[in-house]
Amino acid sequence: MNYLAHAHLSFNEPDILLGNMISDFVKGKQKFTYSEEIQKGIVLHRAIDQFTDEHAVTAEAKKVFKPAIGLYAGAFIDVVYDHFLALDTTERTEGEWKQFSSDTYAVLQQYTYVPERFARMLTYMSSQDWLFNYRYRWGIQNTFKGLSYRATYLNDESATAAYTAFEHNYEHLQACYQQFFPLLKAFAWEQYLYLCKK
Repeated sequence: MNYLAHAHLSFNEPDILLGNMISDFVKGKQKFTYSEEIQKGIVLHRAIDQFTDEHAVTAEAKKVFKPAIGLYAGAFIDVVYDHFLALDTTERTEGEWKQFSSDTYAVLQQYTYVPERFARMLTYMSSQDWLFNYRYRWGIQNTFKGLSYRATYLNDESATAAYTAFEHNYEHLQACYQQFFPLLKAFAWEQYLYLCKK
């Protein structure tokens, strides 16, 4: 899953939120330089990613993007799931999503000991309000361009092809999200409760 989902599935716990958001920037034994609560967020992030990557619904959704971007389809699906989550009024209203985005940046900015790459990214994330703007198709288009720019074997044409596939399969992808996200949320909650008992 992408940043909005990881933030949302941190269940309003600041240390869990930080761990969930920095996980991809923390390698190997670096995890143990953080507090136990932040480590729990890192573990939760990885459990969420594994559940998502291995789920049959995600495999079906990836088929939309594989002709255009091949093995990178999973990363693009994560962004697509965030788009539909940002529009999901069964989780939060539009106003609540706006407040949630602002609150998330504020919490994350309170931490001084974070990976340098994450700190740089957070500056852009907050100033450009990535979390809230996932709800807009132009936000998704911009994110696809960013993914393609950072990927070794993708380019502007890849981003355009992926966005075209997104538009042409919008309702199908939305149905995949609607089927998958309640399952993910239940899984993440169970994992969160398990980690909190440790």
